[in-house]
Amino acid sequence: MHPVGFPAAKAPSQQPSRILIVDVTSPSWTNTCSVLSEALENTLCLACSLAGPCRVPLLSVYVVQDQQECLLPFVQVKEGFARVQTCISELRSLPREGCFPQGGNGVVQAVQDGLQQFKQYSKHTAAAALELTLQSGKEMVKQLEKKLKDVDLVSLRRMQIIEVLKRDFLEPEGVEQSTPAEEPSSDDIAILGMDIDVQTVEDNVISLEMLFKTWLHDYGTDREQLHLLLPSGGFGHLLAVSSPPRCRGNLYVMCLKCDLQERLLDPALLSGTADGTVRTADVNPPCQLAAWPATALYKLRVVKALKSEGVCESVLYGLPFIIKPTSCWQLDWDELETNQHSFHALCHSLLKRNWMLLAKCEPQNTSPSWNITVHSYYIVVPSDSATLLVKAVAVRELLLPSAFPALLAEHPEGVSPRNTQCALNSLEVEVTYNPLHLKNNLYKYLKSMLHRPTHRQQAQPREQRPERHQPKQHQSRAKATVAPLLMAPSPVQVFRPAAVRRDSCEHSLLPEEDDGFLQVLQ
Repeated sequence: MHPVGFPAAKAPSQQPSRILIVDVTSPSWTNTCSVLSEALENTLCLACSLAGPCRVPLLSVYVVQDQQECLLPFVQVKEGFARVQTCISELRSLPREGCFPQGGNGVVQAVQDGLQQFKQYSKHTAAAALELTLQSGKEMVKQLEKKLKDVDLVSLRRMQIIEVLKRDFLEPEGVEQSTPAEEPSSDDIAILGMDIDVQTVEDNVISLEMLFKTWLHDYGTDREQLHLLLPSGGFGHLLAVSSPPRCRGNLYVMCLKCDLQERLLDPALLSGTADGTVRTADVNPPCQLAAWPATALYKLRVVKALKSEGVCESVLYGLPFIIKPTSCWQLDWDELETNQHSFHALCHSLLKRNWMLLAKCEPQNTSPSWNITVHSYYIVVPSDSATLLVKAVAVRELLLPSAFPALLAEHPEGVSPRNTQCALNSLEVEVTYNPLHLKNNLYKYLKSMLHRPTHRQQAQPREQRPERHQPKQHQSRAKATVAPLLMAPSPVQVFRPAAVRRDSCEHSLLPEEDDGFLQVLQ
């Protein structure tokens, strides 16, 4: 029997290596020091505790004072959390504002040194891509554009400049950008074919933590992750479908190419150990969707449309995942654009009809006729953003009998409704649920687990025991594993995948034709 789901296994090389450059000379450093250190430590303890390939495989940290200094040469994060914590402790102990004059030479030199370090490191490893995050100010953009014009940036996939400001100094549109979101809006500035992503973030732990957590997303864009297959019926001409309809028996199918994104981290993947040794069978039971990391192309074939009010929450299970139009770089721009337009048209049609979609996960490989394939079914839910939500739905074999007694029309005799009303009236009422307002000490627990020795070695015969070496003298700072770039000394110096406004999707890309798009599903 072969369950059909979304297995989890992927080459870790898809995730980029990362360089973080902290500019102590920036005016915001006094307020930023403690919150940035805490947010970084929280994110990296998650990365070290998640089972499977590490989502932040390599990390290097630079600090810019009167000149640049490498606090942490490239280290494998999952195996080197102790070194990461030592680096964060040094960040916390750095002098505050006013100790060093503000200037950009140290920042530019740190960028150049980091690129050189990665170039040398990648010669001996499988590291193929690099992303750089710089905590500084927007004024650094022009200096970087000017001084990096002759530097080889082939390995640098993206440069991100983060300006951390107090809420009072944020511009009105910046306030929305600084709120925690999966993809905060930003300004992109092109430099030698690479984008410099400029973002303004509020100086608190939550905002910076959500920014660093974007590192945990799947960054593999070599291929799309999911095909959403819909019956074209007699309306295939209404949509600019990126690929021609394919015949499946007597039914023509149109295909929307999509990517999957996690909405939540799976608690089952948090093993509490630094090495993440958890069996796949333990963290991915049959029929449970797991979108990261994706190993293959998954296909959801829509079999039926459902009225939204007709789906009971009790039959939905597992973690929700977000479906987006693919950003696969192997597709040409025209195909990406038409695929995105088709996806938007589907979202508009579902919202207008108040529909959900019932989809069946198709087997990835054709199995012999004597093998039995267990299918998984999913509900696809629209939202007021340009995304869909997908969640597993129960089938006959999984459903248990349940009795739902009818609610009495009136309060039962002998019970005063006043006591109940008083109890309810004493509760604080929130208009919406914000998970950022709740915490459960998970970070403290994971950090304590990462500090423990992994396990005691079993006793071995004397002849099999490895030779003991004298421990090396402790060093307060790790030495670089590659030679640093030689340079002249510097002179002193938040159910909906939200954060997208409703009015962004109010107008259909195909206003007159999308209404007939899903007629065939009725």
